[in-house]
Order: sequence, then C-alpha cells, then structure tokens
Amino acid sequence: MSLLQTVTLDGAAGTIFLLTRLVFGLVLAFMGLNHFMDIEGMSGYAAAKGIPAPEFGVIASGVMLILGGLGIAAGVYPVIAAGALVTFFLVATPTIHDFWNAEDTQGEMTHFLKNAALLGGSLAFLALGGTEWPLALNVGVF
Repeated sequence: MSLLQTVTLDGAAGTIFLLTRLVFGLVLAFMGLNHFMDIEGMSGYAAAKGIPAPEFGVIASGVMLILGGLGIAAGVYPVIAAGALVTFFLVATPTIHDFWNAEDTQGEMTHFLKNAALLGGSLAFLALGGTEWPLALNVGVF
C-alpha cells in the first residue's frame, strides 16, 4: 500500500483540502471562462505564436480549464479533470509562454512559471484522483 493510499483527510485536513480544491478549481474554471470572453484576442495571440487552428485551440483549452477546474472543485471525475489540466499545462506552457523567444521576457517568464506551478498542482490532484476525497461528490471512473 502506498503512502497516498494510507493518508486520511478527515477533520480539519478535509476542510483544508476542500478549500484547496475550491480555490484551485474555481480559479482555473474562471481562467477558462476568460477564453470565451476574448476568443478573438486570444486566437490572434495564439496565431502569432504559430499555433495551428488557433480559434479551435482557444475554445478547446477553455473547455479543458472549465471542466477540469469544476471537476477538481466538486470532486467529480477527478482523474479525468486533473488529467485534462495536466494536458493543458504541458501543451500550453512551452508553446504560448515561450519566454526564451519573447520580446517581453519577464512577462512571459512570469506566465510560464505560473503555469509550471499550476501543472505541479494538477499533477498532485492527479496523484490523489483515485482516492476518496472528503467533502466531495466522489463521482469517478477510478
């Protein structure tokens, strides 16, 4: 049995884990909503970065962020939700925030590092996705 399988998140730890899920998930869902509030601007930026089918990419990544964030927040299909977020950050971080090619190196590096940290959080939720979460709907495939 692994350490993750023996960890119990009850009492105060369960409440803190719920707050963590809510902050992490709802912030990412809001980020995804922003994709739909500025499809044209984000598509133009993606096109300038050489992303093929930039409008589709903006819409698809917005869906991934919204569904992934809400899944983490509610504890619904957490493996799929976290997997979608991991996929998003693995693809978007080096392609959109390639600070090594940017004129605004500092701004892009800040976004790159923010996304790298969010990738780490997504990986942690992916690792915990197969366990029962306290104060969650606990609907999942695994």
